[in-house]
Amino acid sequence: MARIACIHAHPDDAEIFLGGTLALLARKGHEVTVVTMTPGDCGTKEHPPEVIARMRRAEAAAGAEMMGAKYLCAEFRDMAVFNDDESRRRVTAIVRDLRPDLVLTASPSDYHCDHEATSYLVRDACFGAGCPNYDCAAFSGAPALDFIPHLYYADPAEGTDREGRVVRPDFVVDIAASFATKRDALACHTSQRQWLLDHHGMDNYLDEMEKWTKARGKLAGLEHGEGFRHYKIHPYPQAPLLEDLLGVELVNRFV
Repeated sequence: MARIACIHAHPDDAEIFLGGTLALLARKGHEVTVVTMTPGDCGTKEHPPEVIARMRRAEAAAGAEMMGAKYLCAEFRDMAVFNDDESRRRVTAIVRDLRPDLVLTASPSDYHCDHEATSYLVRDACFGAGCPNYDCAAFSGAPALDFIPHLYYADPAEGTDREGRVVRPDFVVDIAASFATKRDALACHTSQRQWLLDHHGMDNYLDEMEKWTKARGKLAGLEHGEGFRHYKIHPYPQAPLLEDLLGVELVNRFV
């Protein structure tokens, strides 16, 4: 059994971008933990921050449970996730606490500053987690890892970078068998529909998510898919761990 950490920015990001894959991994018996950097405290035009944060933590926990995962909030705040020294140590401490074999995180180029900062912090935390002299004692007493976790980036929103260019994944996971679970898990985030309508002009986030997974699946001839890129720059692990855990029948590479 592998330990897997999905560290993304906000409640509902895990479900939107890689919920089908997380559900598949959990079904195969792996230990999956969903970490959100923030509790979504700015995701409303109706409630004060502490109220919406409480609501969204509960929604995130319910969504994670639906996918077969545990849930943890890192307790940063919306629009305040920065790639700085303190934040890097906080995220490194989380990685040391969870001790994952595999880490899945946000795309380094995406529409939201919190997504991008999360991606950079997680990338560096995977490296720092194995450095004993990198002091994270202010946030955790967990010892340093004796390895660098495998690291993969999930798709960005709409599969494009900030300039609207398609971000081509290394491979697409066939989530036909878990799409219903992905949709049900995302539906747990009931506070989001009004926020996305008010702020994004998006009336049905479930249908929008389905549109994105269909577009990603189409790249590999699938009905529904989720794309991933393997970060394997020296000295990050290069073995295809995510692909191996999922199985060849679910991983679709293309030229």
